[in-house]
Amino acid sequence: MVEPGAPAEDSARPGLLFLCHRLPFPPNKGDKIRSYHLLKYLSAHYRVYLGAFVDDPADWVHAGKVEALCEAVCLVKLNPKLARLKSLSGLCAGRALSLPYYSSWRMARWVKQLAADKDITRVVVYSSVMAQYVSGDYAACLKVADMVDVDSEKWREYAQRQRFPMNWVYAREASCLLRFEQTVAKTFDRSLFVSTAEADKFKELAPQYADRISSYSNGVDTDYFCPEWACPSPYEQNESVLVFTGAMDYWPNIDAVTWFAKQVFPALYNTNPQLRFYIVGSNPTAQVRGLADGPGVVVTGGVPDVRPYLRHGLLAVAPMHIARGIQNKVLEAMAMALPVIVSAPALEGIDAEHGRDVLLAMQMDDYAALVEDVLAGKYSYIGRQARDKVKQKFNWGQNLPIVGRLLEGDTR
Repeated sequence: MVEPGAPAEDSARPGLLFLCHRLPFPPNKGDKIRSYHLLKYLSAHYRVYLGAFVDDPADWVHAGKVEALCEAVCLVKLNPKLARLKSLSGLCAGRALSLPYYSSWRMARWVKQLAADKDITRVVVYSSVMAQYVSGDYAACLKVADMVDVDSEKWREYAQRQRFPMNWVYAREASCLLRFEQTVAKTFDRSLFVSTAEADKFKELAPQYADRISSYSNGVDTDYFCPEWACPSPYEQNESVLVFTGAMDYWPNIDAVTWFAKQVFPALYNTNPQLRFYIVGSNPTAQVRGLADGPGVVVTGGVPDVRPYLRHGLLAVAPMHIARGIQNKVLEAMAMALPVIVSAPALEGIDAEHGRDVLLAMQMDDYAALVEDVLAGKYSYIGRQARDKVKQKFNWGQNLPIVGRLLEGDTR
């Protein structure tokens, strides 16, 4: 048995199957930060056999870096358009559409063959949908599911904000996926979430498995996200920038920036023409790109590094109406000592205080008032305190050993 803490010799490390719905690389990409650090931690203590999907062609250049961390790797190309078509089979089968979306005969064959050929004693799945590959072949293994968020709740919230027929599709997905999540909780030794709030929500939905449900928080590399880092400004001279960072083909992000650009920013721009609203993130949809037609709004598309945009911004905004788990965009801005205006959903799982660590906007008028306060220098101290909060509470070195203890049978 390997004691989590210090790396062991390869021959002493138990075999571990790690299944991830997306390639856990690069480490600075918002939705991959947690999976990357989890992989890095696991590879220090176990012989990791990684199975993952690659849904972005640009990610193939990182395959070698992932392979260097693992004993063996199976990477399967996932075409999002074809996967959406394949997911429709779930309608006939009464299954969550998310399951056939991530189904692959190649992945299934590889996972089954590993069970026959390798001495694997532990299994970690990242995202509940990957649990579909862990069959009776792994019944004797200790199994941990990092569900991250309660995905079924995300679909339920989507349904409430859509019209027919999509509200019906999303409501069905919420119901079907919840049944699958409950099955995962039943068959795995432990199900983990990104925050105590997210874990508590799932305990309400699966109370019979409450003793198998817990959480570990995300972390932030505060050496990487450091306000002292010297870099040129990406902004024009004399611009005062409100910045939003995140994948811009993700519906909650699209919803947030569209609302802010149309409902909040125009009035701010009219009274402060030096203000700019920068939307920084990959794969902006046509709807997002169209926001740049509004005065003072800039859509960058994907950028090599978000840090210059945070380093030289006036403040960050996270006006999320739907948000599950912890928002990395908020933590990264805080780590860069940048004031952040957040909605209540965007603050879930982050133990931060309004007026001390972040600025909380409870209604639309609050955003304008808080921006005016920041322009006036009222909250000049808040960035420093925000960074201190991240360093204290969101540290990978403190949080990931929770997973290690579970994999060694310590369920306390």
